[in-house]
Amino acid sequence: MKVSRLARRAAIAVALTALSLGGCATFPQPRPAETARVWMTSGDRTRLLSEQPSLVFRTGTAAGAPVLVVDAGQQHQSMVGFGAAITDASAWLIQARLTPAGREALIRELFGREDGGLGFSFTRVTIGASDFSLDHYSLADTANPELSDFSTARMEEYVFPTVRQALAVNPDLKVMASPWSAPGWMKTTGSMIQGQLKPEYYGTYANYLTRYVRSAADHGVPTDYLSIQNEPDFEPDSYPGMRWSPPGRAEFIGRHLGPMFRSAGIQTRILDWDHNWDHPEQPLGVLADPVANAHVAGVAWHCYGGDVAAQSEVRDVHPDKDVFFTECSGGNWAADFSDSFSWTMKTLIIGSTDHWARGVLMWNLALDENHGPHAGGCGDCRGVVTIDSHTGTIARNQEYYAFGHASRFVRPGARRITSIEPEGLQGVAFVNPDGERVLIVLNDAAAPVSFRIREGGQSALATLPARTAATYVWRR
Repeated sequence: MKVSRLARRAAIAVALTALSLGGCATFPQPRPAETARVWMTSGDRTRLLSEQPSLVFRTGTAAGAPVLVVDAGQQHQSMVGFGAAITDASAWLIQARLTPAGREALIRELFGREDGGLGFSFTRVTIGASDFSLDHYSLADTANPELSDFSTARMEEYVFPTVRQALAVNPDLKVMASPWSAPGWMKTTGSMIQGQLKPEYYGTYANYLTRYVRSAADHGVPTDYLSIQNEPDFEPDSYPGMRWSPPGRAEFIGRHLGPMFRSAGIQTRILDWDHNWDHPEQPLGVLADPVANAHVAGVAWHCYGGDVAAQSEVRDVHPDKDVFFTECSGGNWAADFSDSFSWTMKTLIIGSTDHWARGVLMWNLALDENHGPHAGGCGDCRGVVTIDSHTGTIARNQEYYAFGHASRFVRPGARRITSIEPEGLQGVAFVNPDGERVLIVLNDAAAPVSFRIREGGQSALATLPARTAATYVWRR
C-alpha cells in the first residue's frame, strides 16, 4: 500500500518535534566498548609493572581461545591490603641513610598511589627486637613485675616516625605488631634468646603488651592487629625468640590478654600462630579452647614450611576467623629474578588470597647492600627494596614488582571474587569498593598463552608472554 505524501510529511513533523524536545533518547545509541588497562612484569625484566595496550571487551563469546571467567556475583573475603614489615633495620635505613627528600620520595612510592606508587596499605612492626634490629632489647629490660622501666623509646627513634610518615601518605594503612620474645627475666632461660614464658608472668606479659598498644597509640601509631608471639614453634639460637605451645597460648589469650584488652576498651584484634603452613594443628588447638576462641580474631601464617592450602584447612573449621599472611622473605637462596618473581606471584599474591588471606605481607620493607643491618638470624635475606647504606641509591627487587601487581590496584575494602582460570594460567580477581574489577594472572610457562577474559556476556582477547604476570583493570 502506498503512503500518501501528506502522511509522510506528518510522520517527519512528529519525528522533528521529538528531537526538538530531547526525544533523541528514543533512538538507542550503541554502548561504548569497555576496555581493560593492562600492566605486565616479565621474568626477563623487559617489562617491570609496565603498562601495555588496553584490551577491548566485545559482546559475545568468540571461540578459538581458552576462557578465563570472572564472576563478580560471587564475592568472598574483604581485603585489608598488601605490604611489608617496617622492621628496626628498615626504619633505621629509611631514617638514617636517606636524605629528607629521598625519605619522602621512597615512602610516597611505597605507600602512596599517585604517580605509580605501590599503595601499600598493610605493614608490621616488631615489639622490641627481632633479628633485624641493631641489637637485642625489650621494652622493659629490668626485672620488675610492675614494669616500672617500661618504655617504647627505642621504637620512637626510627620505627614510629617511619610508620607515621607512611600513615600521612596513606591514612588507610593498617598496622600489625608482633613480639619476638618477652623480656628475658620473664622466661625460663633468663634471656630473650630461646626459652619459654613462665606461667607466673602471664599477667605481667599481658600488661606489657597492653602498655605497648597504648604507648604506640600515644605516639600516633595504631595497632590494628597483634599476634602474641612470632613463630611460637621455634627457638632461634642467635636472636630473640620464644617457644609457646597451643595450650599456653590459649591460656594467655583467653584468661589474660583478651580480658585485659576488653576491660581497657582496646579494639586491637588478636591473631594466633604467626608461623608456618606446616602445622595447622597448632592454631586449631588454640581455637578449640572456647575461652580463647572468643578473643581470637584470626590466624596469621608464614611461608617457610608447608603449603598455602593450610590456610583454607583451618578456615574451613573456623569460617568466622580472619586469615592473614604475615611473613615471607626473599634472599640469596632465591636470587634468580624470574624464578622468585613467579613463586611470589603464584604462592603469595595469588595463592594466599585464594586461600582467604585478607592481608599479605613480605618481611623487611628495606635492607642494605649487605642484607642488613641484623643482629643474628638471616644473613642473606632480601628486602622489598635495597637501600645502599653509603649512597642512598634504591634498588627495587622482584618482590617489589610482584606485590605491586596487587597493592597498586586492589584497594582496601575490595572483595575477592570468583575467577576460573584455564589450564596453564593461575589467577585471582577482586572487585574494588567503587565496582572496578582487578584481575591478576600469571603465565609461568615457557611459551606465551592467548586467552579470553569473560565477564557476563562480554569477553576480551588477551595474550600473556612466557614467564609473565599481568594485572587487568576494568569497570562494568
